[in-house]
Amino acid sequence: MPGIAGPAGVSPTIPPQPTAPDANRREGTGSRGPAAPRGGPAAPGGGKRRLTMFLAGIAGMVVVIAAVLFLTGNDDGGKKNQGASSASPSAGTGTDLPAGVKCAGAGCTGKDAEAMGCSGDLVTTAKTATVGATTLEVRYSRTCGAAWGRITGAARGDSVRITAGTTTERGDITATGDTIAYTPMVAVKDATGAKACATLASGRTGCTT
Repeated sequence: MPGIAGPAGVSPTIPPQPTAPDANRREGTGSRGPAAPRGGPAAPGGGKRRLTMFLAGIAGMVVVIAAVLFLTGNDDGGKKNQGASSASPSAGTGTDLPAGVKCAGAGCTGKDAEAMGCSGDLVTTAKTATVGATTLEVRYSRTCGAAWGRITGAARGDSVRITAGTTTERGDITATGDTIAYTPMVAVKDATGAKACATLASGRTGCTT
């Protein structure tokens, strides 16, 4: 660059130029130069649009999750309700029994059929046999889930017993003039699970099949 004329003998001078850091400071951009901060300034309105889209996405996810939880809860509840409605009361629970019936299944074992409301219209003769002049029967109540033995046309000293599995109950005629005796009940799933036998005072015996 040509010098500026000055007094004789004096070399022309050039004003000092700002260094790069000085120039950066004058622009207010800092020591990294004029490049905008990473990411750059957002376009006018872009920030609001992105925020709106972000919030909308979150809201959508919440709706989907809520729907999944709702459907899953209903499915489990349905299965539970279905299981509860399909389950029938088992014998021995004593639930949902007709009026006057006081036991069912195992709850009837060792108890009197008439006193527990298991006789009358609720009983049938499931098996029968003849022992001498005595009629031997297996009496069965499906409602009560129980059976018992009975002898008719019998005499004092005659006895009857009924067996179901390992359980046996017995009834005897002890008074003169009595002709009927029956045993306490035993729990059975059906009448085929019970067997009745009679032992007469004469020593004669017999059983149902």
